[in-house]
Formats: sequence, structure tokens, C-alpha cells
Amino acid sequence: MNDSPFAPPRGTNGSGEESATPAETPRDGLEKTVELDREARAQASAPATNATVELPPSPSYPPAEPVMAVPSAPAAAATPAPAPHRPDFSAWSTPAAPASDPFLPPTEPPAGSAQAAAAPQPGRLRRSTVALIAAGALVLGGAAGFGGAWAYQETLGGAAATTTSAGTASTLPTSSSSTISSTDENTVAAIAAAVMPSVVSIEMLENGQVASEGSGFVIREDGYILTNNHVVADAASGATVNVVMSDGTEHTATVVGSTADYDLAVIKIDLTGLTPLVLGDSDALVVGDDVIAVGSPLGLESTVTTGIVSALHRPVTAGDTSSSAYIDAIQTDAAINPGNSGGPLINSAGEVIGINSAIASLSSSSTEQAGSVGLGFAIPSNQARRTAEEIIATGEATYPVIGVQLDSRYTGEGVMVVDSADSANAVVAGGPADLAGIEPGDIITAIDGRVVTRGDELVVAIRAKAPGDTVVLTVERDGSTQDIAVTLTANTQVSYGDDDSGGSSDSSEDSGGSLPDPSE
Repeated sequence: MNDSPFAPPRGTNGSGEESATPAETPRDGLEKTVELDREARAQASAPATNATVELPPSPSYPPAEPVMAVPSAPAAAATPAPAPHRPDFSAWSTPAAPASDPFLPPTEPPAGSAQAAAAPQPGRLRRSTVALIAAGALVLGGAAGFGGAWAYQETLGGAAATTTSAGTASTLPTSSSSTISSTDENTVAAIAAAVMPSVVSIEMLENGQVASEGSGFVIREDGYILTNNHVVADAASGATVNVVMSDGTEHTATVVGSTADYDLAVIKIDLTGLTPLVLGDSDALVVGDDVIAVGSPLGLESTVTTGIVSALHRPVTAGDTSSSAYIDAIQTDAAINPGNSGGPLINSAGEVIGINSAIASLSSSSTEQAGSVGLGFAIPSNQARRTAEEIIATGEATYPVIGVQLDSRYTGEGVMVVDSADSANAVVAGGPADLAGIEPGDIITAIDGRVVTRGDELVVAIRAKAPGDTVVLTVERDGSTQDIAVTLTANTQVSYGDDDSGGSSDSSEDSGGSLPDPSE
């Protein structure tokens, strides 16, 4: 029996009448059909006549059951192809503004925070930024065991701020003020719900249009937000910084200060009662720790990706042709894409342990759009904390130096201080290295026991410290090895004179952010 309401019962002709043709053709009927078929072929080969050959009717089979039409899903809005990088800004990725909003709103943030007044808006596709470094240009570090030296212990809410090792008061929240305890069920969903209201999208507006977009996060309840310098760099040329909160509200921000040397910036919006994220201790990280990246990749706000700490102390140098950021980076396989820059990298306690800043690219071309290949890099939170504190206090940031120039022509083990014959300022008179006994031509092979094999590694190791910290340099001189303690000073306190390079373009300052050209 045929149960389909669309097909007539077997044995009828479709109009309900009995079919004149039986369901099965008898054997003699088949023989007659074959004979007639032969006659038809013979007549076809004969000269054409007006005679009509009458063929027997074909067996009558019931029509096939119609196939139900399956409604097709509505076509999603197509994401446009990314635009090329800006030709004059080779290190930063700025894909073009994609089409409108085909995405559903993200999960509503938990109640109780200033940003949770309304449901988040749908993710918006924008032109986004992320620091891009070619895989071939990535400097892979030596032994682990070295990181930022400043630790802070302070809580908000009226508690007295403690004093840091350099004698300055910390004003940013730390682990003791975390809203997620280690005994909670710290699932990704729970952590994401807790931190999302404090993560923002940052749009750079030019002529009223969104030119590029990055991420950031609240570090103080009175409107201070931390992000990357390259996210807001266009503000220097007149672009407007627009901050989009997790609830969709927008606020114009001012740039408090920034530093290309650390690729960090602090901006401020006129809003209070915000919930700052807690800055954890990046020195406590170990390879394999779970991490969560939050931000606006390609303009998709409130995006959460997960991964682990893949490596620590990766010396990463990223920047444009005029300046470079030296990062003692945390490497992660959590997906980081254009637009994630400036967003937080979160540990399993819901604390910020890194600021997502750069990705490695399989291509060295600055005209190709890059995406995540599982090699993302974040600025350690301890380094970011010191820099943010200084920017908030003074509007700018310094970095530590030892006061030497390094010879990039040297190809042996370690890094060599420029010989005095090549530069009168190989070791700056009265600088930290000079006072400690470092001499021109010395070969530095380690810092605090961490082996260094090239200048980039020494630079990022020093940059991870703070002015006033003391490091121990392992130095080879005249066939002997010795450890020399050097107290770092701020770059603003060291002058390399008018003849920094001593006529040689192959030397570089120890932490001057100018390895290609020390005369800057």
C-alpha cells in the first residue's frame, strides 16, 4: 500500500480509474514488443513514407512520489575579503570594514556591574588592528626563568595602596581584589560572563567613519582603559577614539598617554562606577596554563577564545619603520586575530595576565591580511602594570637601560658591547654599565642566568625590568667569565651624545628601541 497522499494507488491511471494495462507485462506481450521494435528499425532504414507505425502502449507505472521541498536557510551576509595593509604601516594589520550585522547578540552580561545596564549589541564587523610579525622575524628566546620584576599588592574600595619596589603607590586592582575565587567553578562560561562587562571595543573614527578597531579593558573604576599603542596611534593625526561598552553604549575617549616602546596606551572615558579587571601576576605563569582571550576580532565584539600558555619569555619585536616595541612575550595558541589587539588574556582565576598584542604570520608580506595560526603573543601583565601606572601618573612611560651600544656585526656566542674604537659612547660615561665596570668589547652571555644569543634577547630582558632594578650580567672578557651586577636606570637619564653610532650604522643601543639605527 502506498501511504503518500500525492501518488495514486498502484493499478490506477492517476485519475482514479482502473488502468487498462496490468501491473506486469505478460511474456507474449514482451515478444510482440520485440518483434514490432525490429519492424520499426527496418522501416526507419527504408525510404521515408507517409505511413505511421503504431507502437504498443508502455506499461503503466504509478508516478513517483513527489519530494517535499526543504526550505533553504536564509543566506548569511557575506563577510568581505580583508583589505591590504596600509603600505606605510607594514607591521599592523588593518582589514577593511566588512558588511553589516548578520550575527545574533552575545550572552547578556551578569547583573551588578555598571556596564550591564542593557543587553550587549550584536557583534559588528569592522576594520580591525593587530600587531603583525613575520614568522621569520620572530626572535625565539633562550632559557626561561626571567620575567617582569614588579609585583603589586593593592585593592580598591578604600583600602590603602601598598608601595611598590620603586616606592610608588599602585592604583590598579590585583589578585587580592578578584571577584572569582580559586574555589569557584571556573568554567570558561563563568569567567567570560564575569570579565565581559569590562572588555571594550575601541573604534578609530575618521570623518565620522570607523577606520579601524581594536580592543581594551577597564583598569580603574573611574574610566581608565588599557589597550595597545598601535590601536589608538591614529589619534595623533586627528582620529577620534570611540569606546563601545559591552552594553552597546558609546563614549568618546581621550588618550592619557602611550608608548611605542612597549606598545601600550591608556585612554579615559568620562564614566565612573566601572568594574576594572584584576591584573594578575604574570611571573606565576607556567607553560600549559589555561588562558582565555577576549576582544573584538574583525569587529566581532565580545568574542571569547581559549587556549594555553604555549611558551614564556619569547622576545618579540614588532613595530613600524620608525619605532619598535620590544616584548618579553607570553605565547599562546588561543586564537588572536586583527581586532583582538589590546584585549585581555585571562587566566583560570579570571585575572588579566597578558595584553594581546601580536600574531605571527606565515607570510612576510605586509600587503597580505593575516589571521590566527595558533601563534599569538601577549605583553605580560606585570610589565603592563608598571607602564600603565607611569602613564597615568605622568602621561608618558620610560624604559630601563644599562647604557651601552651593542655591535650587531658580532656573530659569536652572546652579544658584544661595541669596541671603543668604533664609538666613543660604546659604554656611556656615568651610566649603569660604566658604574658597574662593563667595558667596551665585553661579551654578554646571560642576564640573571638567562642565556642571550642576540641583541634582541638582551633588549627585551632588560625592558621586562623597571628602572631601579638590579640585574646580573654574565660577561666574558679576555678569556675569563665574571658576573657583574648592574642597576638599571631610565632611558631619559642616559645620553649617548651627538655621535651615538661612532660613524657605524652596525651598532645599537642596549635598550634604546633603535637596533637598526642607534642615532634615533
